[in-house]
Amino acid sequence: MSSTVPSPARITALDVLDVRFPTSEQLDGSDAMNPEPDYSAAYAVLRTDAGDGLEGHALAFTTGRGNDVQAAAIAALAPHVVGRPVEEVCADLGAFSRSLVHDPQLRWLGPEKGAIHMATGAVVNAAWDLAAKRAGKPVWRFLGEMPPRELVAQVDFRWLSDALTPEEALEILHRAEPGRQDRIARLLERGYPAYTTTPGWLGYSDEKLARLAREAVADGFTQIKLKVGASLDDDVRRLRTARESVGDSIRIAVDANQRWDVQDAIDWMRALAPYRPYWIEEPTSPDDILGHAAVREAVRPIKVATGEHIANRVVFKQLLRAGAVDIVQIDSARVGGVNENIAILLLAAKFNVPVCPHAGGVGLCEMVQHLAMFDYVAVSGTTEDRVVEYVDHLHEHFVDPARVLDGHYRAPALPGLSAQMLPDSLKKYAYPDGPVWTARV
Repeated sequence: MSSTVPSPARITALDVLDVRFPTSEQLDGSDAMNPEPDYSAAYAVLRTDAGDGLEGHALAFTTGRGNDVQAAAIAALAPHVVGRPVEEVCADLGAFSRSLVHDPQLRWLGPEKGAIHMATGAVVNAAWDLAAKRAGKPVWRFLGEMPPRELVAQVDFRWLSDALTPEEALEILHRAEPGRQDRIARLLERGYPAYTTTPGWLGYSDEKLARLAREAVADGFTQIKLKVGASLDDDVRRLRTARESVGDSIRIAVDANQRWDVQDAIDWMRALAPYRPYWIEEPTSPDDILGHAAVREAVRPIKVATGEHIANRVVFKQLLRAGAVDIVQIDSARVGGVNENIAILLLAAKFNVPVCPHAGGVGLCEMVQHLAMFDYVAVSGTTEDRVVEYVDHLHEHFVDPARVLDGHYRAPALPGLSAQMLPDSLKKYAYPDGPVWTARV
């Protein structure tokens, strides 16, 4: 009697949805470079025939029209993903990531930057979401309990080994290994420190800024952030208002969103210095290593932070080797997914520079909290001078929304990357045919 071996479960579809929120109506998210943004998500879903009901969900964050291009870029990856064995992908996410990043024709569009690299990140993150769900763990814990050698295998060391070798990465991870379980317990008990940008959008009135700043302190935040860069007189007044509202013990960071040339950044920050800004974020072009170094040298003791628009690990390597930044800001949806962010976290640990992730947007808080918590558990082993950005909007659209209590992100408990959106939200905010958008025509 012959028996047939069952076929392995395979990825059967990569679905892409264009989801947009009309945040420009209340000027939520407004800054000097993005005065009226509609926060948007090019949303990716990996479906399988495994029969377990599990799917991989993730997204690339954009603002409005950029979603047209970003969704198309994700859809272009479908032929390279559909048909792959689920077990093979989830068992070696490093190989899966490298197969997409190194595709000889698609990489021509970067290489490793821009819409195609962000698309790769969305698909890779969806695969991590699926793998963690299959393991029954949130991604932060899935990573945090992974053996060091397996973590090193996730990293693409091409173009990095002059600054960080696999052996050095392994040493960093081994050094942090003894306290992992204690740090997991502390995370579950207390959470991870957060700061909030909610008071600081550029379109808000001074009265709204002051009220939200006071509310943030009452909610347990010890750091807030203000957008700057449109008008120096306005920024001096707004920073003075914020400082008078929260007192001297609260850190106030400021964020220029790449608005300035190098000398403009230096002059502007010297004018704001009397109000003791903690860091200046994205003072100039994210690609300008020498410019960041010059700003950092000129505005001390104000710190320089950047990272949310940095395209890949190689630029982070240059910033760190050049001593051009005080704060590294990873983003969950800008580089090539979890794997590349592991590389950046290891680089920051090698150069002893704290990581304070960028969040906000759509789903960025949900996803990046996992990376910060993994860093604490298995890489840096500390939360000193480390905070994750938090913005209090759009979380209600997620199955497992980010939760902040007493100024700390609570550790997610549900398996996955926390990126899965509610079906009703996907339907209502679908662009251009969802009811939220058809009602505006």
